[in-house]
Amino acid sequence: MENRHHALGFSDQDVLKMYEVMLTARRVDERLWLLNRAGKIPFVVSCQGQEAAQVGAAFALNREKDYAAPYYRDYGFALAWGMTVREMMLNNFAKAEDPNSAGRQMPGHFGYRKLRMLSHSSPVTTQNPHAVGIALAAKLRGDDIVSFVTFGEGASNQGDFHEAANFAGVHRLPVIFMCENNHYAISVSLKEQLACEHVADRAKGYGMFGKTFDGNDPLAAYEAVKEAADRAHRGEGPSLLEANGYRLTPHTSDDNDMTYRTKEEVEAAKKHDGVLTFAAYLRGLDILTPDIEKDMEERIGREIDEATDYAEKAPFASPESVLRYVYEEKD
Repeated sequence: MENRHHALGFSDQDVLKMYEVMLTARRVDERLWLLNRAGKIPFVVSCQGQEAAQVGAAFALNREKDYAAPYYRDYGFALAWGMTVREMMLNNFAKAEDPNSAGRQMPGHFGYRKLRMLSHSSPVTTQNPHAVGIALAAKLRGDDIVSFVTFGEGASNQGDFHEAANFAGVHRLPVIFMCENNHYAISVSLKEQLACEHVADRAKGYGMFGKTFDGNDPLAAYEAVKEAADRAHRGEGPSLLEANGYRLTPHTSDDNDMTYRTKEEVEAAKKHDGVLTFAAYLRGLDILTPDIEKDMEERIGREIDEATDYAEKAPFASPESVLRYVYEEKD
């Protein structure tokens, strides 16, 4: 089997780590569904099928300096960016220790100052102008950073996306727009959303670089985002990237996806699942051995168990805390 990761500058340990983050995101997601069905958490917005693009993208950025505005499916990205499994569980249980919003926001609505992660809002696409604002500030200050924002293909049809992309293109800002095209905007299929073939085809209209890549391949994601980041650092402006993938679960835990697609379609898509195909790639190169895989699964399982127990027992925010963060607070 061809070794693709060495050509990208990755060691065998690097790609093992990349796979471990992808697998952790998948196992966290699976645990969240069980917790939801047990009545312990209210809501799940799943990342299953999109981990490869998310993790590959995070590895291509400077995780010590760059800014990110992830959207609500980005569990893989958030983990790769530095959020812990415990912090994710605290977010989903809406506990006071949740670093994203102290339990105020819905699950998957990330926002972590320490990690330079912008707060996410439920109305889709509002994160795009925010990410552009970060890029504008960086350019005005002379900071050599990249602002990275993700969104679904349905969000790419919203006004906020077009305004953000147009502004970024005109001012040649260091921002990367990455559309995670999972082929369904809730129940609306891709063919009913776009008149063009690819979301990235729209890049030309904004005067920016555009590229579509295989969203099931973390190495393809890394390569595309790295290229876009290098362009931004050289002052060549924004990029519109499109990770072509598929959502393997219903839109949320409240959705019945069998009303708008078939089991056969979903089963066919599972054959291209990035978690499975990347594992097969690593096994083919004898990097992911049975012993390593067993140890990895056990280690991830223990971490998720501990995080779940901790978050379930952690206290909720006190009722009076609802009055905080409304007005400016002075120490």
